[in-house]
Amino acid sequence: MNGEPEIPEEFEARLKAYEGRPAAATGVGRDPVNAPMIRHWCEAMGDTSPAYTGPDAIAPPTMLQAWTMAGLTRRPERTAAYDELLTLLDASGHDAVVATDCEQEYLRPLRPGDRITFDSVIESVSGRKATKLGTGYFVTTRTDIRADGTLAGTHRFRILKYAPAHRPSKPREPRPRPVVNRDNAGFWEGVARHELLIQRCTGCGALRFPWLPGCNGCGWPDWDTVAASGAGTVYSYVVMHHPPFPAFEPPYAVALIELAEGVRIVGNVVGVPYDEVRIGMPVRLEFRRYDDELVLPVFQGVTP
Repeated sequence: MNGEPEIPEEFEARLKAYEGRPAAATGVGRDPVNAPMIRHWCEAMGDTSPAYTGPDAIAPPTMLQAWTMAGLTRRPERTAAYDELLTLLDASGHDAVVATDCEQEYLRPLRPGDRITFDSVIESVSGRKATKLGTGYFVTTRTDIRADGTLAGTHRFRILKYAPAHRPSKPREPRPRPVVNRDNAGFWEGVARHELLIQRCTGCGALRFPWLPGCNGCGWPDWDTVAASGAGTVYSYVVMHHPPFPAFEPPYAVALIELAEGVRIVGNVVGVPYDEVRIGMPVRLEFRRYDDELVLPVFQGVTP
């Protein structure tokens, strides 16, 4: 295109040229229609219809797409034409995607033992549409699903490929405040002084965390505290991707830290990439100020 912007009418004509081209060819279901999948589906949906059990059982019609799904791997039957269409939209700035709706038509019931094959076609590419998400194009594929060679149903699936609309940035929301009560107030007073205090039962000497009004070992109500040394290891962890919370920036690692004193505490692992956090990783206690009022204990990952 010699570096010149493409004329919208010409671009849309290029998109329309993909209509009618195959999106998937000679696809084969990974498993025959089977009773275990039907049972799992009905349990998940709370569907107790007797039509889906017993020797004459059929599959719920809404399972139509389930028999064609490939999991997390790329579909071998997916065609170059569909990839080209998506690449063309990506290159033009319409690189965000959201599924919008699907339509299904049922022609005959599916039964355990049926072997599924299917073909998909790029049925339509819409003109340029403005939505709240951004401006883009709706791409609809139609999949014809066959059971032992006989057409059993049709599944239409529609996505929006769009350029995200610009939204003015919002002020960063404050981090949620911990709940402070009479049982744990001493812990948060220690955090404000950059001390991580662990309760110690004065009856049996057991250390405990989180803070409790009495010892859950011997039942003794009195206690004092010891300050944690700050050394610990990652006992377990999760990486938070979704759902997003306004005061946090995913992805980030949240870990259950086993302190050198033997008790465990939940906290963020900082200072290392989230995907390098590992069980057994050494950590060191730090205190991080998030605003004028909030200080929290976090754990700096220690890499070799």
